[in-house]
This record gives sequence, C-alpha cells and structure tokens, in this order.
Amino acid sequence: MDRTRLSGALIALYELVARLRGPGGCPLDARQTADTVKMYLLEECYEVLDAVEQGRPQQVCQELGDLLFQVLFLAYMGEEKGEFDLLKTLEGIHEKMVRRHPHVFGREKVDTPEEVARNWARIKENERGAV
Repeated sequence: MDRTRLSGALIALYELVARLRGPGGCPLDARQTADTVKMYLLEECYEVLDAVEQGRPQQVCQELGDLLFQVLFLAYMGEEKGEFDLLKTLEGIHEKMVRRHPHVFGREKVDTPEEVARNWARIKENERGAV
C-alpha cells in the first residue's frame, strides 16, 4: 500500500467533511449534531456486518468507507467544539492497541488466542479502574 496516497486520502476525506460543515457547505451536514449522526453511525455498522456476512468484499469495502466517513464526521464535530480532534482519536487508539498487545509490543509471552483474550480482558479491566 502506498502510504503517501493513504495519508493524502485520509486528509482529503477529513477536509471534505470540513467543507461540508463549513460556510458554503451542505446545510443538512452543517446542522448535524452527535445526537443526529448516531443513527447513521449505527446504520453503517449494520451495513458493514451484513456485507461481511454475505461474503461480499467489494460491498465490505464500500460500507467501510461509509462507516469511516461517519467516524471522521463525528471527530470533526468534536474538533469544532474543542473537545477532541481526529489526531487525538488516532493517537489514542494507537496507544490503546499497543498497550493491549503486550505479547507483540512488550515482553509478555502467550501461546494461544485464549491467553491473548484473557490478557486483553485483564488489561481492559485495569484501564477501567484507572479512569
């Protein structure tokens, strides 16, 4: 995969969201809130699941794009409110995945997927306790 194209495509989609929400953009998109968008987010999740269950890779690709758009849309609204932004979202999930995979990124040893699942649950529970 071409990482330069990947970066450019992600930035272009985020800028598209900004244009839709901004002056001269789409009146419907500009009016959306996290509350009004959540039904679209859920709908896109179901459509991804349906495409996966049907074993239709091209449909999965398309539906993942729709779902990603909703994620970026919500992240942009968070940025508009000064609550969080896409960068914080991306960095946060990266840190979490590294933390939850100590058998890959740390020194922990596991032999089975079941051990991974137990470790994941333990780490997640510890994170909840720290919040």
